[in-house]
Amino acid sequence: MTVQVRPAGLADVAAIVAFGSSVVPPHYAPILGEAVATRQLAWWTAERMSAAVEARRVYVATDGDALVGVSETGELAGRQVIWKLYLAPDHRGRSLGPELLRHAIAGLPVDCDQVFVEHVAGNTRAAAFYEREGFEIVKIEPGTADTPEGAIVWRRREIHR
Repeated sequence: MTVQVRPAGLADVAAIVAFGSSVVPPHYAPILGEAVATRQLAWWTAERMSAAVEARRVYVATDGDALVGVSETGELAGRQVIWKLYLAPDHRGRSLGPELLRHAIAGLPVDCDQVFVEHVAGNTRAAAFYEREGFEIVKIEPGTADTPEGAIVWRRREIHR
């Protein structure tokens, strides 16, 4: 595997947006339905991604010229959050997720001693990944009666630097 993880630059934004369009809806459609899965792309626009890249909050994993993974961090109520950590389906299960996560955490402010992540309850693959990586559940925001798998699971991990 010739995959490299590096900070994203503005020249990567179009590829990041295209990556989101190709990976996110197919990933979430079986869990949340096609319409909700497609709505997730509102978080993958060039405008949003450009701002995150400029803030040095995005890392990309590339395999040759192909973008095969993206992570994005940010803040919510003064807390550091990993908003995105996605891999191309053919690059999952190759230890690239932990590597992308490591870069995302290393890019957080130096005084940060914990990081949060959220995922939908029906995303059991993400749940297992974050549990393996030391994230503990701190809160679950219920889904609707029609889509309990859409509940939002918040997890936290302590950072020891």
